[in-house]
Amino acid sequence: MTMASRHGRNSPGDVGRPSEEIRFAVGQSSLGSILVAFSEKGVVSILIREDPDQLVEDLRNRFPRAVLVRGNRDDEKVLKRVVDHVEEPARDLDLPLDVRGTAFQRRVWQAVREIPAGQTTTYTDVARKIGAPNAIRAVGNACSANNLAVAVHCHRVLHKAGSPTGGNHWGNGRQRAMIDREADAVSRKRPAPAPDEE
Repeated sequence: MTMASRHGRNSPGDVGRPSEEIRFAVGQSSLGSILVAFSEKGVVSILIREDPDQLVEDLRNRFPRAVLVRGNRDDEKVLKRVVDHVEEPARDLDLPLDVRGTAFQRRVWQAVREIPAGQTTTYTDVARKIGAPNAIRAVGNACSANNLAVAVHCHRVLHKAGSPTGGNHWGNGRQRAMIDREADAVSRKRPAPAPDEE
């Protein structure tokens, strides 16, 4: 992904071209319903909510000019990979992504994607990392506008005090659960410490 530097929310050209077809598939996880949406370029949205109907409405609001259609069997397979990743974050989630947003949002999302699993950061730290230390609120807005839950790791970004943000996809309970699952997956990957020599 190429990154530049402009603040702002999604422009109309970023969120759905007229008559563009976006396919979607909906499934269930222990964190709620999950919707995965696809453009010709790749996964364009991953959304998490309690109500599957609300997910479809959320997708329609995010891509108001697109034509939404139910996905095919290949799309269902990708959905299963996303659900499996939510249940067990140690599972790989290397997907082709169609990332849409302003130049500033893309800079934020790229920085967020570089946060290692099992770790968290803050809006303040992300703003510093992208060279815009005064843009803390804009960083928060970019995380809220993120269409790609799980794939672009905005759930790893916390308030300055270390509390969950609630986020656009998560709610505090889901966000904390995902952070804890990732931390557990990372700890299980680490080799056991060598026993002390007598």
